[in-house]
Amino acid sequence: MAAAGEKARVVLVGGGPAGSLFAKTMEGHADVVLLDPKEYLEIPWSELRSMVEPSFAERSLIYHKDYLNDTTIVTSSAVNITEDAVLTADGQSLPYDYLVIATGHALTSPASRAERLKEFQRDNGKIESSESVLIIGGGPTGVELAAEIAVDYPGKKVTLIHRGPRLLEFMGEKASKKCLDWLTSKKVDVLLQQSVDLGSLSDTEKVYKTSGGETVRADCHFVCIGKPLSSSWLHDTILKESLDSKGRVMVENDLRVKGYNNIFAIGDITDIPEIKQGYNAQKHALLVAKNLKLLIKGLPNSKLSTYSTGYPLALVSLGRKEGLAQIPFLTICGCLPGKIKSGDLFIGKTRKQIGLSG
Repeated sequence: MAAAGEKARVVLVGGGPAGSLFAKTMEGHADVVLLDPKEYLEIPWSELRSMVEPSFAERSLIYHKDYLNDTTIVTSSAVNITEDAVLTADGQSLPYDYLVIATGHALTSPASRAERLKEFQRDNGKIESSESVLIIGGGPTGVELAAEIAVDYPGKKVTLIHRGPRLLEFMGEKASKKCLDWLTSKKVDVLLQQSVDLGSLSDTEKVYKTSGGETVRADCHFVCIGKPLSSSWLHDTILKESLDSKGRVMVENDLRVKGYNNIFAIGDITDIPEIKQGYNAQKHALLVAKNLKLLIKGLPNSKLSTYSTGYPLALVSLGRKEGLAQIPFLTICGCLPGKIKSGDLFIGKTRKQIGLSG
């Protein structure tokens, strides 16, 4: 532990929405080290808008150094954890008094912000130059991308293929039906209970065979299936016994990793039974920051706050003005949910939370 008069050392692994808010909140209360393979925070729920409007990414890709004033930023990946240090891919050993795991889902985004902006430009070029687009996957990513293209490019033929029996399976059946009706009203072809062999995809082939024997012609395609959790690296660390069968980190109700007093986990990586959405991850971040401040002051564990999942709220944007909201006992589709999320996609709010102008 930190010597008398020294600040506690907190190592944070992962600089997504949860990690970035945690780091910002802990500045001044501890010596914080942020370990992230990217030099920037990407606000993930803006990704699909940035594909149809690349300039949107200028506000949603934020250099870590632009919002963190007193945090050491290490641009690398974690490869191991010992009882007192995190080991990085580039050979560093980062000692910690407290450790926070916030690695979320595995992303393939480049380390450089400039390269990520170029990816959005390339994706936009693909959409612009295509008369027809195939989207594979009917979860929130596939649905939101189909909606963005259908609204911004109404002349393009959009086909969405989903292997499940209904869209947005993390929401209720009523929401799935409203989503299907909305997409159909925008002339999106939705093929359910079918899949495409991902191994056979190429950028030159314009004819796609589905598992149901249908043929889909499209000038380009986007694969929008769920990304795996970024937890495989933990299997050879001291936390290997703290993972459940799905690779999620098991946490107590104060968000400490089961079996550890000084290691926490926040965001999508946890085994908390709730919809994995950004606003929940940010609630985890604020709770752990609050608890860590208490522990650093020497207060007992009995004083720590506990996390409760609250009401399950799900919000999916459908283009720029409409959306789909599911709250207990009510599912709404149209302009009202759109007003909440779809215009700015919470980018201004997220920027303000980390101390930047909206």
